[in-house]
Amino acid sequence: MLKNRIIPCLDVIKNKVVKGVNFKNIKVMGNAVEMAKFYSKAGADELCMLDINASYQNRKTFIKTVESIAKVINIPLTVGGGVSDLSDITNLLNAGADKVSINSAAVKNPNLVKKASLVHGSQCIVVAIDAKRFQGNFRVVIKGGRELTSKKLVDWALYVQKIGAGEILLTSMDTDGVQKGFDAEMLRSITSKLTIPVIASGGVGELEHFYKGHQTKSTGLLAASVFHFGELSISEVKNYLHSSGVPVRPTFQK
Repeated sequence: MLKNRIIPCLDVIKNKVVKGVNFKNIKVMGNAVEMAKFYSKAGADELCMLDINASYQNRKTFIKTVESIAKVINIPLTVGGGVSDLSDITNLLNAGADKVSINSAAVKNPNLVKKASLVHGSQCIVVAIDAKRFQGNFRVVIKGGRELTSKKLVDWALYVQKIGAGEILLTSMDTDGVQKGFDAEMLRSITSKLTIPVIASGGVGELEHFYKGHQTKSTGLLAASVFHFGELSISEVKNYLHSSGVPVRPTFQK
């Protein structure tokens, strides 16, 4: 049986981990490399590192930060932010990333997803989608939540799956950082139609929210605030899910 993955997320600006609410009111949480090392030792299944201003400011993801993080962790690393062409993806994979997340660039140039999956394999290519409710639909948003597109979430998710995405990382802007729970309605709108894995992101505030995330058929459960602020630990989450009948990998912590 496929086990649920618990994935801490490091939103990074200038090598510092930050966190906000609804993509706003950003606060510095700590050093990216040190926090990555901590979560790896704490039993996280994977780690996600997103340079959240890279696309907006037309910057490249900090390769050196990726290299430094890859050296101190022993779990899969997904990296995103500022990815605009195939060379960016190649450079990130060479720097130690196991998977590369493409967001704004995929919307602007969908052929990048197809080309990247053909060159590196779909298992390396994650399409990150930020979405929000707008006029009765779930709409795709790009540039760190700053630009609303005309794309509908379900149509876009189905399309990128067709052209080579190996995984979807879905963040609800409506619930991000609010700690009221994952956006179950939004998640189910795509998990009910896709065959590739979906990582749920945005809104975890308590243990029960992880279980409800599992119920959306998301196979990856991503969180930031509850881990960064020390409200929950990786082992607490896994023990709770295991006791609730959800298949998870043990943390191997004493």
